[in-house]
Amino acid sequence: MATTMPTAMPASMRYADGEFDRAAEWREDAGWLAARLNSASSRVYPVWRHRFQFVDELTPLYLAPDAAAALANLDQVVLLGLIDDVAHFTLDISKLPEDTLTATSHDLRDVATNLSDQMAALLAFGRGMSVWHGDHLHCGRCGGLTVMERAGHARRCLDEKCGRLHFPRTDPAVITLVIDGERCLLARRATIDIPRFSTVAGFVEPGETLEDAVRREVAEEVGVATGAVMYRASQPWPFPSSLMMGFWARAVDTEIKVDGEEIGEAAWFTRRDIDRALERAEIILPPEDSISRRLVEEWRRLPDGAKIEGLE
Repeated sequence: MATTMPTAMPASMRYADGEFDRAAEWREDAGWLAARLNSASSRVYPVWRHRFQFVDELTPLYLAPDAAAALANLDQVVLLGLIDDVAHFTLDISKLPEDTLTATSHDLRDVATNLSDQMAALLAFGRGMSVWHGDHLHCGRCGGLTVMERAGHARRCLDEKCGRLHFPRTDPAVITLVIDGERCLLARRATIDIPRFSTVAGFVEPGETLEDAVRREVAEEVGVATGAVMYRASQPWPFPSSLMMGFWARAVDTEIKVDGEEIGEAAWFTRRDIDRALERAEIILPPEDSISRRLVEEWRRLPDGAKIEGLE
């Protein structure tokens, strides 16, 4: 039986771009920004210690700019983009005591599956920017204080001798489902006690290709050598600041040797093995919002005996 795989997984990926306009061309237009921050239709999402405020688990709290100004300085808003010509911003209110908040704070991952693709992507963008600003209050070159510019999409060092302009950064990471014929490799991280079995992941090192990163991380964490590597899809992962690039990789040996530090145990699973283990509550698959889960589920949907083009 032969199966030709699609060039990429389906477009609907949690936290992926939810078809909103990031409005990059307006970030340096002071007049446009001022007009939007004087518009009652604009929406400002308060962010408290990287957590959003929610009216309920379906509805993120947003304020009109005049109401948001009562909480913090609107010079510190971050422009996320436009939806139907309505401007969306975030505003950090982390300095406020928790007992002064008027809504419930939720980490985005706890409620993301309740949100539309568009809202999950918008808030993921906001969370990633919130983390970046919090981590870059000082210049990485000279240590001087930095200030926000370009509607929150840059920070400039205030030291006159430096003046370096810093831009948001994303850490590239690979995440891989290793496949051996009718089996895939799933692993449990050493730092968790629950039986959550997932794919192998790690950060890309400087000067390394994505394919080499896949092979290195799999070898380091579970001791398995891999050959052919197939790209599947990518997912923004602002927890805190990664871009996850998903792959399938073909095993060229099958002996597992976990590192014991990052990975506590790993095993080969057939599709039926996974079904039985789930029925018996012996394993938990990766969370539904993750690309890791998508990599596993796409493989599970293949019929036994399928030949995966690109991995043979």
